[in-house]
Amino acid sequence: MTDFPESHRDLLDAQVGMLSTVGRTGIPQTTAIWFLYDGGELGTWLSDARQKVKNLFERPEFSFFILDLANPQRYLVVRGRAELTPDTDFAYGEKVGKKYGADLRGMLREDETRYKITFPGRVSVR
Repeated sequence: MTDFPESHRDLLDAQVGMLSTVGRTGIPQTTAIWFLYDGGELGTWLSDARQKVKNLFERPEFSFFILDLANPQRYLVVRGRAELTPDTDFAYGEKVGKKYGADLRGMLREDETRYKITFPGRVSVR
């Protein structure tokens, strides 16, 4: 469980965050993603067909950045090592879909595995 300061917990309700992973060549890859903070864990739900998941399997180091759009000098960053768990029963995917009002089952393809990816780590804020 990652501790988030009370002063920035509102950012955990944002619609998107920026996930940076390290690619095979050592160059960062950054993508805007949907995410979920359920009061205990910060995470997302992604397919192993995506490059960021492939990157995390090879090197689990990540940075996850949430910007306060009303005050761009205010932000929250988590840096650490991601934990990937297959979401075979779709339980986590349902939780993420509920946050966004979306049925994520439509995103499933037979040739891929979806993962619950959690982001434990050190929190920095400004």
